[in-house]
Amino acid sequence: MKGNKGIRIAILIVIYLLWLGCTYYVLLPALNPHSIGFWLYLALVVLLPPALVSLFHTSDVKVTKKGVKMIKTVANTPAKILFGAIGACIIIILIGDIAGAKLFHAKGYASILKTEDYEFSEDINQQTALSMIALMDTNSAIRLGNREIGSLSDLVSQYDVSDDYSQIDRNGAPQKVSALRYAGFFKWWGNRDKGVPGYVAVDPVEQNADYVKLEKGMRYVPSAYFNTDLERNIRFHYPTAIFGNTHFEVDEEGNPYYVASVYTYKIGLFGGDTVKGAIICDPTNGDCDYYDVAEIPTWVDDVFDGELLTKQYNWTGELGNGFWNSLFGKKGCKKCTETYNSEDENYVADYGYVAKDGDIWIYTGITSVNDDASNIGFILVNQRTSEAHYYSIAGADENSAMSAAEGEVQEKGYQASFPSLINVYDKPTYVMVLKDASGIVKLYAMVNVEQYNIVTTASNLDDCFSKYKKLVKAGGDEDAVDDGDTNDDGDETELKDPVDLEVTIASIEYVAIRGDTYVYLEAEDGTILRQKFADNESLISLRIGDKIKVNAQQSETGTYYINTISK
Repeated sequence: MKGNKGIRIAILIVIYLLWLGCTYYVLLPALNPHSIGFWLYLALVVLLPPALVSLFHTSDVKVTKKGVKMIKTVANTPAKILFGAIGACIIIILIGDIAGAKLFHAKGYASILKTEDYEFSEDINQQTALSMIALMDTNSAIRLGNREIGSLSDLVSQYDVSDDYSQIDRNGAPQKVSALRYAGFFKWWGNRDKGVPGYVAVDPVEQNADYVKLEKGMRYVPSAYFNTDLERNIRFHYPTAIFGNTHFEVDEEGNPYYVASVYTYKIGLFGGDTVKGAIICDPTNGDCDYYDVAEIPTWVDDVFDGELLTKQYNWTGELGNGFWNSLFGKKGCKKCTETYNSEDENYVADYGYVAKDGDIWIYTGITSVNDDASNIGFILVNQRTSEAHYYSIAGADENSAMSAAEGEVQEKGYQASFPSLINVYDKPTYVMVLKDASGIVKLYAMVNVEQYNIVTTASNLDDCFSKYKKLVKAGGDEDAVDDGDTNDDGDETELKDPVDLEVTIASIEYVAIRGDTYVYLEAEDGTILRQKFADNESLISLRIGDKIKVNAQQSETGTYYINTISK
């Protein structure tokens, strides 16, 4: 009998170890006391099964009561210890949550995101603003990416494009990127050795998409299974890390990586969440490296995601004068602008993107907590470092500006994207796109922040910018706008003095504008040049990689208008 009991115990131990291994493999909890998931895993997965088993192993104890001998069944000591430990885990979660409450740590929450005051006209450069603004939203990027992949018959049967587009700065220009993903388990099984072959890169300024084929496929991706699943691969490398915001990026040379932000909690066990570093995974071989925030490579752009940054600023704005003030007096309380989300019928913090100093910065307006449809300022926050700039500028909030832009063409029923902010004659200006019901960009719009009745729309960004400048000069009086001079291409755009440039062509695009064809040349250093094809038909002989010499004049949008060109 004793031998049978030993076998049963051995079998139970084996089953328990298999249970622990399988649940950890599936759930992937962070083995970190700052994670609520860790305590739940410890209580419900590690401790609860043996506690339940121990209930079936009771002890019969002989007792004497008033001279009568009786047998009393009691639970054994291990069961008491195990259920006590489960209770302790629950108590730790409750106490940890209460200990990090805003009631006790209002100043601590308010100090997590450090914001400095800046002068808008000095910090936002007018000359490069338009070329650095990523006006395209994710839905438009998804449509362009799917259209690009749909034209590649050898890919669409095995892969599709992930909807998780990342906004990055690549070689000084904004870009949206998304990796391909396996179209299901069996497609992964059939292609698991060669991996995902490439990614889609979308230019949010020029509104076009390109498929980038990789020399070596990506095997460790979110759409893979078992050990090549990206999250599982990162967890096995870093079992104690609390990570999230796992997304796809590429470096300046176009090499693919997945980046996962690593979180820490500054208040109590579970409060005051912020980022302390990032894990960068090479999806071609699964290698992972951790970097503290100060050491993260500069090509990485999204470490502090927009949702976290707006939450942290709201802590600053609402709790800066104390917890009770945030509930009752609300003196000086402010928050990030909120826009209506039709998907869940709630107002959510929204933001735009600006490529600045080689990084991606999120922009959003700041308004009072009274929801009065006006802004008292703006913030610009670096997504790699969390450096935050605040501009004290009063004016219309983003919702009012979006409504003003939509009202200019209300008969068309276009919908405005969330705007970004540019500098025009040292005046803060909203810039956005207007889309039709199918999500196609139809118009560009600019709205003056301080006088949102000053609105212009046009089918391309240069024309919209030119019209807006003239309207601002005229004080918003459309009747007083002088048509002025135009450049050689017929565009109402002021040009600088001619300069000589030597560049190497990286891409060539032919664009139809008002019935004419224009050739756009992008140089390897990011310079954009253009010329009307009818004025120089020899442009058709240019090829990617050609080194050319041009005499050109730069417009206020940053584009160079070619006067002469030679190889």
